[in-house]
Amino acid sequence: MAHFADVDKNNIVTRVLVVPDEQEHRGAEYLASDLHIPGNWIQTSITGRIRKNFAQPGGTYDPIRDAFIYIKPYPSWVLDEETAQWVPPTDSPGEGYVWSEDALDWICTVCTDQK
Repeated sequence: MAHFADVDKNNIVTRVLVVPDEQEHRGAEYLASDLHIPGNWIQTSITGRIRKNFAQPGGTYDPIRDAFIYIKPYPSWVLDEETAQWVPPTDSPGEGYVWSEDALDWICTVCTDQK
């Protein structure tokens, strides 16, 4: 199945719909003309093979990067230009850690000795 995202005038993804494989080559036309679902349809891919990331409702489409960008998870995170994904200011130490925007650091959720 192919997926197409409806992008509003502000480049916000409003919804993602599935199109049958045999209609992928004309997915936007299929949705708008055949199914009568108006929209600004842009193809997306679950695997990220096109437009970097799978479109997320509430996320954005950047026409300059030709990429879908997820909702920014934290104010301190920055966009990785190559992947079009949000990255934290410091790398995660590993499993069991969550980002704390208040501390601007990773907090261990499974550690018994927090320092």
